[in-house]
This record gives sequence, structure tokens and C-alpha cells, in this order.
Amino acid sequence: MSQLEKLLQKIQNNPKTVRFDDLDKLLTNAGFKKRQSRKGSSHFVYKKDSSMISIPYNNPYIKQTYVKEALGLLAEYFEDDGE
Repeated sequence: MSQLEKLLQKIQNNPKTVRFDDLDKLLTNAGFKKRQSRKGSSHFVYKKDSSMISIPYNNPYIKQTYVKEALGLLAEYFEDDGE
């Protein structure tokens, strides 16, 4: 099991305590392109093909709603990658 898969499993087990950097690492390694929506905005937009998600940068943890949405997109990537 790779470090990314371990990180994904950790996030799936406890979506309430996910740091922005951890979720950012998973999304960028899955091939999502990151950009900031507007200069000075706290929201970051991740896009890959037709999939898109906007995640606000919060300290110390990202809200659970955004984490669950990102996990749905990441599940597709890790299923395809593992087979």
C-alpha cells in the first residue's frame, strides 16, 4: 500500500479532521489541476476532465461536506489506478 493510499484511507476513516494540505496532495497526485478562483480568495478549484470541485482553505480542518465530495471524485481515480 502506497503512502497516498494510506493517506486516502486515513481521510476516509475520519473525514472531520482533514487538513487542506493532505487533501491537496491527493487531488494533485490524482491529476487534478489546482487554481485559485480569484486573487485573494480562499477557494481553490480543482479540475480534471469534466470533474470539478471548489474547496475553501480553512484552518485547521476542511469542512466535512467538501471532504466527502472530494472523496467521491478520488474513489474513481484510485479504483482505476489499482486495477
